[in-house]
Amino acid sequence: MNSKLFLQNPPGLTEKLGNQKVGIAGCGGLGSNIAMMLVRASVQNLVLVDFDTVEMNNLNRQFYFQKDIGKLKTDALLENLMQINPEICIQIHNQKLEKEQIYKCFKDCHVIVEAFDTVEAKTMLIQQFQDRQYSSKYLVAASGLAGLKSANSIQTKRIANNIYVCGDFFTESNASSGLLSSRVMVTAAHQANMVVRILTENYKP
Repeated sequence: MNSKLFLQNPPGLTEKLGNQKVGIAGCGGLGSNIAMMLVRASVQNLVLVDFDTVEMNNLNRQFYFQKDIGKLKTDALLENLMQINPEICIQIHNQKLEKEQIYKCFKDCHVIVEAFDTVEAKTMLIQQFQDRQYSSKYLVAASGLAGLKSANSIQTKRIANNIYVCGDFFTESNASSGLLSSRVMVTAAHQANMVVRILTENYKP
């Protein structure tokens, strides 16, 4: 690992995060930026799951560029993350994540990040964490990030023993409210920060 890349990390963080594996369900506005922040924090092992391709209207808030338009998000995100740290190890699944596949995709991940676009998909993943096989894993989800409300309304809450949710908890994403990169990024930063805290055991269990 390039020691200069993580020279500004808090003492001991790089060593703690280097061998941890994180799963990210969805590689859009939240997932792509969370992956970017985790790689910058020195997380080297990620599992990325998404079925979509990069479109022009993604570029206002997602970690993609003009060169990525038309590519699978997982492939494009892998390329962009490698530009930060070429030593990372990333496993990609180009598929729509169904409940039967969740554990198989993320079985080696200590923390799973929920970064879906729809309420149905978010609910599906959270419900799966009620199963005993997920008792040793953590889920970091999001709820409420659209529109132009104050970024100070976005926070992180623990809603179950192994589930944390980040957002304002009331703003629904729809065509009238819109999605602004600043609020998306604030929420993504909350999620990434919670993942790092869990991996370093700097949190309330």
